[in-house]
Amino acid sequence: MNSPLNLSSSRLAPAASLPTLPRLLPQPPGVNRKAVAPPLMGSSDALALAQYATSAAERGEPIAVVCAEALAAQRLAEEIAWFAPGLRVATLPDWETLPYDHFSPHQDLVSERLATLYRASRGECDVLLVAATTALYRFAPPSYLAAFTFFLAQGERLDVDALRSQLALGGYQHVTQVVAAGEFSVRGGLIDLFPMGSALPYRIDLFDEEIESIKSFDVDSQRTLYPVPNVRLLPAREFPQDDAARTRFRGRFRELFEGDPSKSALYRDISNGVTPGGIEYYLPLFFDVTATLAEYFPANATVAIHGDVGAAIERFWQDTESRYRLLRGDPARPLLPPHELFLPVDEFNGVLKPFARIELPETPARLAEGATQALPPLQVDRRAGDPLHALKRFATSTRERVLIVVDGLGRRETMQQYFA
Repeated sequence: MNSPLNLSSSRLAPAASLPTLPRLLPQPPGVNRKAVAPPLMGSSDALALAQYATSAAERGEPIAVVCAEALAAQRLAEEIAWFAPGLRVATLPDWETLPYDHFSPHQDLVSERLATLYRASRGECDVLLVAATTALYRFAPPSYLAAFTFFLAQGERLDVDALRSQLALGGYQHVTQVVAAGEFSVRGGLIDLFPMGSALPYRIDLFDEEIESIKSFDVDSQRTLYPVPNVRLLPAREFPQDDAARTRFRGRFRELFEGDPSKSALYRDISNGVTPGGIEYYLPLFFDVTATLAEYFPANATVAIHGDVGAAIERFWQDTESRYRLLRGDPARPLLPPHELFLPVDEFNGVLKPFARIELPETPARLAEGATQALPPLQVDRRAGDPLHALKRFATSTRERVLIVVDGLGRRETMQQYFA
């Protein structure tokens, strides 16, 4: 064929090999103002964000992308990382629980959230993607992560009893065998740790009171893998669990809720050092002041609004207020009003106002110069003599280069035979 057709698999076609395209996102006019992107079809929104973030990263300016849907945030994270492998891309996952649920989010989600918030607070994210409903939550202030994060390094002296106490205060669970994030075990001179935000657990080998080695190990086989010079330990939860925090919780509880607090199982559990399920929906009681997600961004960050975020926030607030009215009658488990846990619409818009903003519309209402367009129907017609006739016709008629991405080497060879 005469068409400049490029067949490749995702493993063989790095984004750097893609042709240089016109810039798809406008430059924001400055803080307190916003720009609106032209309509973008398919994965071109990810390409546009990758282009913008690459340029912004060179200036030390991160971009936070607030998406109407969690699935859109996950898709964009994967596609941006493909278009621009050099960018530091992170996703802040949701708790995946409903407001006021009596059970806590999965530990893996908490681990990823803590790692992402820590990276964002230290300027280690070029692109942060988050669903709009997740961005509404009130968070622990960045100072909490700074105060409760510590490092262990090879060659340091280590007091095992002090470490055990520090891990317990950070919410880590002492177990016989470490298998999940937030767990630790002590067996003589061996300490197994699974730090929050880490993909692997670590085994610390002590010689007397000195850290002789730190090695990662496999959860299933429990065999060590490779040595590392140090390990970072984030807190195991998004709120403190020391005596001062529990005292603060009890004081705020008595201040906000009427009646005898001793009749509340939740209050008794916290007083006795027990962390009950669903305690995340009482997070503000552990702090004098909570933070918004925007406080994890530097002042020079850009905020991109992807999709119909306003409608997503409106639905979330309707559902949350409905659940509050339905569940608030239990005196043993009184509920915080929604505005104590989540940002109302006006407050959410207010915290984003100081940042430069770009809006990426959800559905193209018109075509504009520089906008991308949807492809014509290119489905495989298995009943035709040439199943790929629509794709071939498009490839030969277009003036643009055509890139076909397939999921492996075998599929690429098959496609090459069709186009031979």
